[in-house]
Amino acid sequence: RLSMANPLLPTRFLFRFAAECHYAKELGSAAPAELSTNHRLPNLEELEGRKSFADVRAAWSEAGMGFSVRIAGKRQPSWCRQTKLEDSDGLQLWIDTRATHNIHRATRFCHRFIFLPAGGGRSYQDPVADQLLVDRARENASPVRPGQLHINSEKRVDGYVMSVFLPAAALTGFNPVDHPKLGFTYAILDRELGEQFFSTASEFPVASDPSLWGTLELVR
Repeated sequence: RLSMANPLLPTRFLFRFAAECHYAKELGSAAPAELSTNHRLPNLEELEGRKSFADVRAAWSEAGMGFSVRIAGKRQPSWCRQTKLEDSDGLQLWIDTRATHNIHRATRFCHRFIFLPAGGGRSYQDPVADQLLVDRARENASPVRPGQLHINSEKRVDGYVMSVFLPAAALTGFNPVDHPKLGFTYAILDRELGEQFFSTASEFPVASDPSLWGTLELVR
C-alpha cells in the first residue's frame, strides 16, 4: 500500500509548472543589482515538504535575461573552483527559447549556463560565469564569447547574493515578441545546504531532458 506521506513519484514530476517572469527595463549590458520581490520565482520545493535556502528571482527585457540568487543560512564558505565547475557550489540555468516540452533531447535553442559566487582568479575569490553543453543534445546552442556573460557576487554574513545577466546574443532564438514562453529550470548546489531545484529534482534526468523543465512566461 502506498502512503501519501511517501509518494512513489515526487509531486513536481506529476505537473508542468509555469511562472511569470516580469519585465525590467533597467536590464542592459551588465549584471543587475538584486532584483525586486516582484521578480521572485515561486518556491516549488515546498510542494514536497523541503525547506528552501535560496531566494531566486528572474527578469527580462529586449536586451536579455537577468537572474539574482540570495543564499542564506550558511556557516561555512562556499566551495568553488573554476577548474571544477560542476563540482562547485553555485547556480545552473537551463533555458529553451522555444519552450518545446515534447522533446527529450535538447535542440540548438536549449542552453545551459553555470555561475559560481567565487572560484576564479589566483585567490579563487572572483565570481565565475560560463556555458556548459546540455547532455545528450541533438544540437548545441551557439557558444558564447569570453566575457559575454555578466556576473556580480557579494558575500553576506550567512551566504551571498549573486546577480547575472544573459544578453540576448547569448540566447539562440531569444525573441520575446514571437516566443514569450521559455522552457526553464534551475539547480542550486551547495555542499553545506544541499540542492534546490525549480522543476523535477536530480532523481530524474532534468539536466538533459527538456520535457522535464518548467516554463517562464515573459510578461510586462
